[in-house]
Amino acid sequence: MTGELLHRLIVEKWGFSYDLQLRRFKGKIFLQVMWRYLEQVSFPMTEGEYFENLEAISTHLNEWGVTEAVTTHIQTTRQRPRQGKAVSIPLDLGDRISEWIVSF
Repeated sequence: MTGELLHRLIVEKWGFSYDLQLRRFKGKIFLQVMWRYLEQVSFPMTEGEYFENLEAISTHLNEWGVTEAVTTHIQTTRQRPRQGKAVSIPLDLGDRISEWIVSF
């Protein structure tokens, strides 16, 4: 998966270029689809920064082997990002979670 493919997946699902963030919460890592999006005037990133972020996130997803699970979750979820409420996608890193938790 590339940042471009991740972007296309998000836009096809929800119609906007939503911000993505990786978050650690209670010993787990989540990919969060935030409610802010690139097309908003008040969006805090430039277009270049946005796509750099997507590329970095897609690199992590590839390294962790969770791209198929993320793709399936985005395509099948009924949730939508909305003001103050992100769509949280739990990432199953299996036994290797302790290796990655330290860096987040």
